[in-house]
Amino acid sequence: MALPVETILKVSNRLTAFVEFVGRWGSVFILPLVFVTMWDVFLRKIGGMQYWLVEHLGKAFESTVIQEFEWHFHTALFTLVLGYGMVRNRHVRVDLVREKLPFRYQAVIEFLGLTFFMIPYCLIVGYFASVFAWDSFAVMEKSASTVGLSYRWVIKTVLVFGMLVAFVSGVAVWLQALIVLWGPKDLRFKLMTLEWPEDAEKRGGKIIPGV
Repeated sequence: MALPVETILKVSNRLTAFVEFVGRWGSVFILPLVFVTMWDVFLRKIGGMQYWLVEHLGKAFESTVIQEFEWHFHTALFTLVLGYGMVRNRHVRVDLVREKLPFRYQAVIEFLGLTFFMIPYCLIVGYFASVFAWDSFAVMEKSASTVGLSYRWVIKTVLVFGMLVAFVSGVAVWLQALIVLWGPKDLRFKLMTLEWPEDAEKRGGKIIPGV
């Protein structure tokens, strides 16, 4: 039975569009992260003035609050762009073996890696992260510090959502690998984590005979 290639590609593209949408907006968290980090450094440098600011302007100038905001923004930034890094092939890849293999073998490795590692990993971590977030919500967890932030479940829920987006990105790439391995041999479309042999040749790369 032939693969419904057009349908699979359409689903993969829509999943990719969702991941890219989240990734683009998630990357905006770099701005408050940089601002808050600079703010923390600035307050530390002005010394005793920080105490005056806390006393007269509120706890937004507390060092503990600022530092917790830093890791909150960092967590949001990191988790929301995980999937984006995958579909744009910007994730960390120690590629000592795969790049030396024929194209079809590369696709097999990608397919198996997604099937048995990335996708299950995202599901498992996402499940335990959701339990983590729910427990935090149930007790209305707040910072261990008396002057820290409340509603700790919010950032933990962001972690759950980030793992969900990473899972979706894995499925999108998995569908592409499925078509590469079992779809029409002459079909060409934009790949995310692989490169068609003829494209590698155009940019001066070395082509290894296929299998």
